[in-house]
Amino acid sequence: MNAIIADAEQALPEDAAVLISVAPGPAATAAVVPKRRARIPEKDTRVTAQPGFVLHSYPHRETSLIIDVFTRDYGRIALVAKGAKRPMSKLRGVLQTFQPLSLSWSGKSEIRTLIAAEWVGGLLPLEKSALLCGFYLNELLVKLVARDDPHVALFNHYVTTLNQLAHLEPAPIVLRQFERALLKQTGVAGDFTRCTSSRQPVDPAESYVVDPERGPRVARAADSWPRVSGKTLLDMEQEDYSDVATQAQSKVLMRFLLAHHLGGAPLNTRQILIDLMQL
Repeated sequence: MNAIIADAEQALPEDAAVLISVAPGPAATAAVVPKRRARIPEKDTRVTAQPGFVLHSYPHRETSLIIDVFTRDYGRIALVAKGAKRPMSKLRGVLQTFQPLSLSWSGKSEIRTLIAAEWVGGLLPLEKSALLCGFYLNELLVKLVARDDPHVALFNHYVTTLNQLAHLEPAPIVLRQFERALLKQTGVAGDFTRCTSSRQPVDPAESYVVDPERGPRVARAADSWPRVSGKTLLDMEQEDYSDVATQAQSKVLMRFLLAHHLGGAPLNTRQILIDLMQL
């Protein structure tokens, strides 16, 4: 079975016109009336030819889609693809997951308007178990990456990971590397090289637990968190998963850390992977 189964201010006018109104009597009174200010054009919010990937999409009204995309320079954003569900729409066959796209959009509201999407190419399609792993990556990005928060390094790592999966590199190792990179790039990954309780470098021969908010500390008898060796922590920091023990311990540790940062929200694809592939 191992081969089966992504948020006016108005200024008071600085000048004014004088309106003369004549009232009974010898004197006229002058009233100051604001002059209408010229409309200031809105800043152009159009973005063109931005590299990105579709993470998720869902129907919007009768003929459109809302697509959640992960872009290189703008992070994760939502776009409305008008008419994308129509049979003759050019977008219909383009807005596919795991395909490198060149995206253009306009607007400044939470949901922008897609103007154009073009397939760029350069990646092999994901198949079988690699496809399910790809959906797992997308679910992590949708649930852990905030909207409109650019992560160029994470975007590049995502592209690399898709390429590794497409070339059938070992999924457990590829996924551990991406999970760790995701937590690092979103600012919630601790330093695995230093013990927070002793303030000393991690000892490869010592047993540790990892506080999701602080980092590693020496394991205690009463700890219910996953125990990992210092060697595993150091291996993970170096992205070295060649040791079988490191592979096994890192799998349990990353599952624990991700569950914490997800706030208990389930990962649908992860559960399938656990059940069918034991990742």
